[in-house]
Amino acid sequence: MNASRVLDRLERVRQSGPGRWLARCPAHEDRSPSLSIRELDDGRVLVHCFGGCGTNAVLAALGLTMADLFEKPLGEFRPSHSRVPARELLEVIAFETAIVVDVAGQLVNKQTVSAEDWARLRLAARRILAARDHSHV
Repeated sequence: MNASRVLDRLERVRQSGPGRWLARCPAHEDRSPSLSIRELDDGRVLVHCFGGCGTNAVLAALGLTMADLFEKPLGEFRPSHSRVPARELLEVIAFETAIVVDVAGQLVNKQTVSAEDWARLRLAARRILAARDHSHV
């Protein structure tokens, strides 16, 4: 898709730069243009209302859907069915990564890595992989 499909449905459209426009938002009573439209090099179209309207509301008012903003599908999307919130998985990964960085620092500085640190490194690697796998449930 190109931006003209969106622009043709809007009022008071003016170009603000190459591949960029401002227009009145169709999702609310807009007295001055508050809707930003941008066409990227890969054909995607970005839409943002500075008045606070959500993208879905703007698109619904135009008779479009989110899929209409993309020239082609972005790829396979697999929603996560994990019961563990993404934030918690990221916290685990961040903590365990700190362990990996610590041991890597010891190796870079040519320090001796204790048996306890090697064991903790193996545990960190297992937990990182488990968190990754869990995110794909």
